[in-house]
Amino acid sequence: QVQLVESGGGLVQPGKSLRLSCAATGFTFTTYPMNWFRQGPGKEREFVGSINGRGSSTSYADSVKGRFTISRDNAKHTVYLQMNSLKPEDTAVYYCNRGTYWGRGTQVTVSA
Repeated sequence: QVQLVESGGGLVQPGKSLRLSCAATGFTFTTYPMNWFRQGPGKEREFVGSINGRGSSTSYADSVKGRFTISRDNAKHTVYLQMNSLKPEDTAVYYCNRGTYWGRGTQVTVSA
C-alpha cells in the first residue's frame, strides 16, 4: 500500500535552513507528481509546492517562492523540501502528499 513518511522537522531559528524528506513506498514513484502541504497552528492546511514525476517542473505557493525548493530522487523514492530563510510564520506541520494519500507530517518550528 501507499506510504509516505516525512522526516527532518525540528526547531530552527529565523533565517536558518531546514530540509525535509518524504520517503515513498507502495507505488511507481516516477509516475506521480508529489506535493508538500503545511498546516500552521489554528490555520487551514495549505499548499506549499509540487514537483512532477520526472522532477523537471515545480510550482510553489507565493508565500514560499524564492525561499523553498522541492526536488526528488527517483532512485531513492524520496522527495525533498529545502527551506531557506525560514520565518516564524513558516511554523507548521509539513505534510507530503500524493493525491488522496498523506503522510503523518513533521513539525517545523521557527523561533528565536
